[in-house]
Amino acid sequence: MISRWRRRAASRLVVTDPADHDVVAIAAANLRRDLATVTQATPGGDTQIWIGTLGRNAAIDRLIADRRIAAGTLKGAWESFLITSVDKPRPGVARALVIIGSDRRGTAYGAYELSRAIGVSPWYWWADVTPRHQANLHVAKGLRRFGPPSVKYRGIFFNDEDWGLVPWAATTHAPQEKPLGPKTYAKVFELMLRLKANLLWPAMHKVTQPFNADPANAALAERYAIVMGSSHAEPMLRNNVGEWTAPPDDFDYVKNADGVQRYWADRVATNAGYESIWTLGMRGIHDSGMVGPSTIADRRATLERIITDQRGMLDRAGIANAPQVFTPYEEVLDIYRAGLKVPDDVTLMWPDDNFGYIRHFPDKAERARSGGSAIYYHLSYLGAPLSYLWLSTTPPALIREEMGRAFDRGARQMWVANVGDLKPAELATEYFLSLAWDIEATRGQTIEHFVKGWAAENIDAAQARPVADIWRAYHRLNFDRRPEHLQWYRPGEKAQQSPLSIAKADDRLAEFAAMEQAATALEPHVAADRRDALFELLTYPVAASAAANRRFFAAEAHDRLRDSNLAEAIRRGMIAHAADATLRGLTQRYNQEIADGKWRGMMAVEPADGQWRSYRLIPPILPAPDVSASPTSAPTMAPAVTNPVLTPRQFALRTGWRLGDGLGRHDAVLVPTGQIGTVSATFTLPAGQWRAFVDVLPTYADRDGDPLRMTIAIDGTARRLEAPRQTGDRDWAKAVLDNRIALAVPVDLPAGAHRITLQSAGPGVMIEAVRFTPVPATDGLH
Repeated sequence: MISRWRRRAASRLVVTDPADHDVVAIAAANLRRDLATVTQATPGGDTQIWIGTLGRNAAIDRLIADRRIAAGTLKGAWESFLITSVDKPRPGVARALVIIGSDRRGTAYGAYELSRAIGVSPWYWWADVTPRHQANLHVAKGLRRFGPPSVKYRGIFFNDEDWGLVPWAATTHAPQEKPLGPKTYAKVFELMLRLKANLLWPAMHKVTQPFNADPANAALAERYAIVMGSSHAEPMLRNNVGEWTAPPDDFDYVKNADGVQRYWADRVATNAGYESIWTLGMRGIHDSGMVGPSTIADRRATLERIITDQRGMLDRAGIANAPQVFTPYEEVLDIYRAGLKVPDDVTLMWPDDNFGYIRHFPDKAERARSGGSAIYYHLSYLGAPLSYLWLSTTPPALIREEMGRAFDRGARQMWVANVGDLKPAELATEYFLSLAWDIEATRGQTIEHFVKGWAAENIDAAQARPVADIWRAYHRLNFDRRPEHLQWYRPGEKAQQSPLSIAKADDRLAEFAAMEQAATALEPHVAADRRDALFELLTYPVAASAAANRRFFAAEAHDRLRDSNLAEAIRRGMIAHAADATLRGLTQRYNQEIADGKWRGMMAVEPADGQWRSYRLIPPILPAPDVSASPTSAPTMAPAVTNPVLTPRQFALRTGWRLGDGLGRHDAVLVPTGQIGTVSATFTLPAGQWRAFVDVLPTYADRDGDPLRMTIAIDGTARRLEAPRQTGDRDWAKAVLDNRIALAVPVDLPAGAHRITLQSAGPGVMIEAVRFTPVPATDGLH
């Protein structure tokens, strides 16, 4: 049965109970506004929308008591809701669409689910996604149940906000308050609820006012039912960078335990009444090692004392059962592995390596802990070997593979993604949170299918396929090298050129140009009121990454050709300068023109300034412009040499292996399923002697330090390959910048037909390709 809503007074259409939670009233008010926006009035007629939480809405509770609604499965459920229709729920109301939540967030999620169903994207404000007008709204009769979520706590972390979020808030969005304040966080909290997130680690750099410095922030989070936490470096909800006013050396639990305890106890006293997750442990002031104890044994003993004392503070405040988390991050992981005793009910949060590859997966004992396991994952990062703070290029498929594996290994208590400034990481952020809400439904669809749906909702339904194709190219090309990593040496090292020949670089640039042209061609086909969204979500990251590559490789070609072909070198130099101007123009448009200047200050090309130079891309050196030169046509260049490559789709899949779509340089990787089975391919090599390399992603086995292992056979002879994995060493640094580890097969192959069989692979192995390179005449294996 279908009911049709006609225009009616908003207050009479969406009905709540004053006794319900604050967040329910907020969500209901937003739903009223969304209905008015979509219909350009307020739909109504003989239908009402009732929104309420079990036990907090008298009218809904009566319907349940009278068995008009079967809501028994909601009682005691976590963040769940149902949407159903009821005829004649009370005199004077012909029918009601009823949204019932098991708890306050469940109810709010239900209201926002309806908003999304009528065409209001979660990103309507943050990405200027104008809702489409609907003259009539129809609701199918029946009951729909949502939740509980796959992961209990699902959150984001604003970090390294110096170059986007804070300048924008301070100068454009909320200049009347110290950043970041309630006006900004209100928009953040609403977005989180629309994305079914529930946890925030607030921005914490020195440029940002500490979250709790303004009591209105914490009070606002409570009204929006957002759980507040703090990062691994900020125990007990304390922003050390902004709140620890004593000398840094006094942040020492061995020498100044009383001072540190008072510092933590003050926060427990002010925030005990709010829903929070308390980070336990201790590190340095700003993401650095703990001050004081020098040996692993002393650090372990000190940390155990600290955790005991922190839990005692929570106990004395009456919140001993509040969720608590401990993160073995950086040097703390070594202390944990040295036997650190962490109480069983404390959640263990496992980090990635800062580049999207998870370092540790819970073992059997860790999976049995009552506190469970969590994951801290990076979509943005400031740190060694090189930062990536500008464009969001982590492929959704990598998020799926890594977070899915973590979920399967028991990490289901809490997921937090470092989203940097949030923009332009909208797609990656939503994909991460979608996995956390319903992992089976999300990873059960291809990346292309997910992105097409996202494009239809946020850009244009008729252009969903070409948008998805562009995103696929974007992630594939930038996985090969992130725009922030367009240098092949680390800061402080001797400069060296990229390993790409000029011809290979030109091939890469041609792919970027095709992708950019496809994105530009979309604009006339997208409605005028969605073109700001198109630019923010797609055009800017696509065109900016293309311009960054064009600038770098043209400048490099200039340097390589300067002594041998001056005219061509000058032409390449002009291309580099033009690309630089394009990049500045794109960024100016983002900051000054899009949405009438709404995002002024948000976007900054990396490196944005001279801070943190040891972790950031060195500003490109462009050749001096030759003002006397005039553009010339490109000369004929020798074509790039292409060596044989076996890609994942060339293998005949059998039991034991699957394709991971949307990942790697060839848009798929081979992933072992854990079952016994092989996968094979035949190939023919041209004249000469050849060496094989198996390219794998720089993932981890069960834990950091364990090698990746696999066995392959070429022409029936099996060989075992290993890749040592130790976070922080030189091989790791190269691997995360390349997004690849090349495993050499110790045999030279002659020309002719061959057969390769992947016989087995240990946990974590993801195979991107098998490449063949000519063996130099002076080098050979026997």
